[in-house]
Amino acid sequence: MFWLAWHVVDCDGLCKVRCGLHSRPNVCTRACGTCCKRCKCVPPGTYGNREMCGSCYTDMKTHGNRTKCP
Repeated sequence: MFWLAWHVVDCDGLCKVRCGLHSRPNVCTRACGTCCKRCKCVPPGTYGNREMCGSCYTDMKTHGNRTKCP
């Protein structure tokens, strides 16, 4: 018998911290939530460190070809 480990991430809590100092926290939190659900990761801190979540997080773009994930 073996066990599968599911990686559970508290997207709401982590995004609230990530977007806490943002000038538009609601917009930031919404984008962060989308990225967190897709990539199962939120970078530490309030700015930068995006590469710690890998290419899923860094390569996601908006319709305007701008980075999506805060």
